[in-house]
Amino acid sequence: MTFAAPARRAPLVVACAFAVSTFATLATAQETLVPVVVTAARFPATATPIGATVITAEQIRSAGVADVNAAIRKIGGVFGRQSLDGSPDFSLDLRGFGTNSAQNVVVMVDGVRLNENELASTVLSSIPVDTVERIEITRGGSSVLYGDGATGGVIQIFTRRPQGGGTRGTLFVEGGRFDALDLRASIAHGAGPWSFDAAVADRRTDNYRDNNKYEQTSFSGGVQYAYGANGRAGLRFESSRSDSRLPGSLTEAQFQSIPTQSNTPDDFGSLDTDRVSAFVEHRIGAIELAAELSHRERDVGSTYVFSGFPSASRYQSDQTQFSPRLRHTATLGDKRNEFVTGIDLTRWDRQVTSSFSAGDAKQESKAIYVRDELTWNAPHNARLAVGARHERFDKEYADPLAFVDPEDTAQSVNAFTVEGSFDVAREVTVFAKAGRSYRIANIDENSYRATTDVLAPQTSRDLELGVAFGNDARKATARVFRHRLTNEIFFDPTLAGGFGSNTNLDPTRRQGVEVEGNALLANNLRLTGAWQYVQSEFRDGPNAGREMVLVPKHVVTTRLAWTPGTGQTADVGAQWVASQRFGDDFANSCSARVPSYTTVDARYAHRFGPWEASVSGLNLLDRQHYSYAFSCRAGIYPSDGRQLKVSLRYDF
Repeated sequence: MTFAAPARRAPLVVACAFAVSTFATLATAQETLVPVVVTAARFPATATPIGATVITAEQIRSAGVADVNAAIRKIGGVFGRQSLDGSPDFSLDLRGFGTNSAQNVVVMVDGVRLNENELASTVLSSIPVDTVERIEITRGGSSVLYGDGATGGVIQIFTRRPQGGGTRGTLFVEGGRFDALDLRASIAHGAGPWSFDAAVADRRTDNYRDNNKYEQTSFSGGVQYAYGANGRAGLRFESSRSDSRLPGSLTEAQFQSIPTQSNTPDDFGSLDTDRVSAFVEHRIGAIELAAELSHRERDVGSTYVFSGFPSASRYQSDQTQFSPRLRHTATLGDKRNEFVTGIDLTRWDRQVTSSFSAGDAKQESKAIYVRDELTWNAPHNARLAVGARHERFDKEYADPLAFVDPEDTAQSVNAFTVEGSFDVAREVTVFAKAGRSYRIANIDENSYRATTDVLAPQTSRDLELGVAFGNDARKATARVFRHRLTNEIFFDPTLAGGFGSNTNLDPTRRQGVEVEGNALLANNLRLTGAWQYVQSEFRDGPNAGREMVLVPKHVVTTRLAWTPGTGQTADVGAQWVASQRFGDDFANSCSARVPSYTTVDARYAHRFGPWEASVSGLNLLDRQHYSYAFSCRAGIYPSDGRQLKVSLRYDF
């Protein structure tokens, strides 16, 4: 995205540098930092967050996935819907929230929230997959620590911290069907307390459908400074440019006839983003301080052609976040107590330029949270955590083209959680979570709603019980969960005379079972799998007992990885998605359903010295399928057909 003026960038960088410098000089101490394994309570920790799933860099490399989004779906077993713009950024759905799944999952990268205050999926394709250290998936209500939209869960991506001196890097090229070309390069350099890294990527493909070409270029780079044994600080910059052709939807008859066709050959769009962020971590005795300061700008444009007449729209938005926090740890005998508190401050605004809207909007949110976790009884690893959060949102909206009065709205919400775990036997842990999570309507939902009043906050009473057993050789986790939602925010296509509008639904619920596990079948053969069963339905009102739309009851994912240690690796995976209700079928009266489907992917790689060559395939059975269908037997966006790729990688 092009900044409005170079002067806008300079003050932000200075501010970030000032924040880092200020925290870095707070104090000094002689203690060493805790080794980083995962991140619990928004701080580095050696204990996995209760009920979380961790995807490692080794798993990502073995599966040969090309981007972070694919790693979350294929390795983490998360259901994803094909993007509508040809990008690899599938809409990720934790616990069956359908077309609003992106608004019910919080996505974080190195502690910075990526969610937008609009109806848009989080863009992960610009994150260099070669720099990812791990991905943590926490399912279920997590609003205490992560705020608005964390009812379905939280997905956190962490990039690698440069270690040691010297220079390391990777060159990667991949080509495949549909004129796909993926070029990537990354480099990291360490010198004493300083470390630097940079990555560039160029991705382009014509995609499966007509008028669905996608191009993206991205750059990211950062610098870090480790001051003694007390902490570290750094700056990071990321930039991405993408252009998409938009193929539009099909009817069922059109899909069955020619699924690759497009009825909108002249529609196109673009998305440019820039983000700069600063971070700091510092220890003073038993107290750890951390903070992120980030600023992101987006420039989004689109042109749709109706009856030969183009309609262009463009908007620019920016978001600034500041998240300082503190952790205090204390040990008394066999007990360890961890207290965390922090604040999240966010400012977001958007300016729209189009022939039908000039809806400028602003939103500020201020949140404070506390969480305390007690660990005791070492033989049984007992853990109990309680937490609470209060957040206030102030919104402004004005659109002179809509002939409505400007709106200034303030809304306040609260969240809480109680969670714990206990080792009932060797390698057997039971855990439980209960709490309240929330979501606030974003600007797009409030600007196209069914009532004169702004949409009420969506709240959820969350409950989860689970058990985990096994070790690295064989491990499994099973959970039962329930979310009782009030005022769920959703687009109801049956309102406004069939044109539809956003509204607060009658009470709904999500409840079901999740099972995931892995087993080392032999020294070089590992099987992993995940199953999600979810009932998503109305629990009151005229639709009581009816299914929610576009939510599959079952999603089953399995992978088999072969790593003989001879320089060869192979990986094959499959995912089965059960049938779903069409997007407008609130009454469950449509005579058809979105069909179930199974996709299979595989990869074989051979390494010789610093080189690695591989061949991979997606949707190997070439199943014609779709996961988006916004009306009964229509509004269908077909998913990709079979795609074969070959790649070459060089590490230095």
